[in-house]
Amino acid sequence: MLKIPEIAFIREADAYTIAHEPIASIDLMERAATALFHRMVARLKPFQKVDVFCGSGNNGGDGLVLARLLQKGGFSVRVFLLMFSEKGSPDFETNLQRLHSLSAIEVHEMKNATDFPAILTETLVVDALLGSGLNKPAAGIVAELIGHLNSSGALIVAVDVPSGLFADQPLGAKDAVVKADFTYTFEWPKQAFFFPENEFFVGNWEVVPIGLHSTMHHDNGHRSFLVEKNDIVTQLRPRPRFAHKGNFGHALLLAGASDKAGAAVLAAKACMRSGTGLLHVHLPEKAVLPMQIHLPEAMISVDVNADTIEKLPDLQPYSAIAMGPGVGTSQATASVLKLLIQNADRPLVLDADALNILSENKTWLSFLPKESILTPHPKEFERLVGKWSNGFERLETQREFSRRFGVYVLLKGAFTTLSTPGGPVFFNPTGNPGMATAGSGDVLCGVLLGLMSQGYSPFHAALIGVYLHGLAGDMAAKAWGMEAMLASDIIEKMGEAFASLQN
Repeated sequence: MLKIPEIAFIREADAYTIAHEPIASIDLMERAATALFHRMVARLKPFQKVDVFCGSGNNGGDGLVLARLLQKGGFSVRVFLLMFSEKGSPDFETNLQRLHSLSAIEVHEMKNATDFPAILTETLVVDALLGSGLNKPAAGIVAELIGHLNSSGALIVAVDVPSGLFADQPLGAKDAVVKADFTYTFEWPKQAFFFPENEFFVGNWEVVPIGLHSTMHHDNGHRSFLVEKNDIVTQLRPRPRFAHKGNFGHALLLAGASDKAGAAVLAAKACMRSGTGLLHVHLPEKAVLPMQIHLPEAMISVDVNADTIEKLPDLQPYSAIAMGPGVGTSQATASVLKLLIQNADRPLVLDADALNILSENKTWLSFLPKESILTPHPKEFERLVGKWSNGFERLETQREFSRRFGVYVLLKGAFTTLSTPGGPVFFNPTGNPGMATAGSGDVLCGVLLGLMSQGYSPFHAALIGVYLHGLAGDMAAKAWGMEAMLASDIIEKMGEAFASLQN
């Protein structure tokens, strides 16, 4: 797992590295900017014009080192300084002297808006003004310069954090923030990168390791993590040569209504593509034929009602149970969900209409089987918990919901967030906007059910399931394009997604 630390910890990690590697702070700055240079240079055109805008703190110092390395690499570089005080930080001042020794680089100090340069659209702008240490909104000439950069039309690359963006607290409605096209962030991602309101400030982002001390990479009680591929690879179980279908569980899916048979089919197919040994689907009579046509491998039990589910089948034979895709919210179906919650002796997977029923019957939440998995999209989660004003507030609300009710919540979207009963949250890196299409959530529900039925713990089923679901979605987007994607395309790529991890 890649931790997503708070800024105070990052400062501590810098200081610990300086003291225990040991390494001088000026040399650590050189190492960080050199790592950044090597990431950037492969993407730059020969003779690219680069304007580097530096504040007078350590983020500006990183920018000065980067400017020097770019100039030595054959690029045309100008440097523009915005001094926040008479003298900059010690490492900034040292690197400024080193830069002055290179007569090929123009260095300009900006004291007011009339000093702001004209920026050509073909120029690459490097933002090294403020960095992650920001503790108050950008104001005055800094805010004016941010506006100037944003209006330039040039491609903007931010060093560590776009200037004006708080790394671990929300923005105000009128805060001035650089709108970076790309952000290279040092060592660890920052919490603000994972919230939709910050997308147009951060742009695409990439973590640049800078060799902070290995001790600082231990868990250390952190609350947020980004899942990495190896976290999933190491949890997947190989299949014994002499295994049979009974070794891989018996799943029960309650899904579908007369007008939503497709949701049941998608969830059922995804369940079987995720490796369950046996799948039993309970659905109303009018949804039976589509299921038999599209998934003959599934066993079926027919509800007493032709249009909706109104009877709970015997739960005893099943190793995992899911309910929700396409079931509707009729009173009869709500009664089935209530009975399921009361009678289940194992964690459940609840999705879609099952969540909508819960939002109308919130007293039932306290009776959910512990470690159940809930898979809301943002609107469904809002119905459960109420509105939030920013991503940080939403994250804390989700964290508290999981803790209070002892359940896992997979809040779907870019960087789908898994909150846990114990407190930590995990952001999933796979997936793409092409998955924002009808039925994608039904597919995820089926994947989770398939993994749970095989004996994966709810935590590992959620962690693996959402990663695989997103990875298959990425493969589908590559094959068909995001605009043309169907939820069923994700299912078609599940085998390829498994193989890419197992190989």
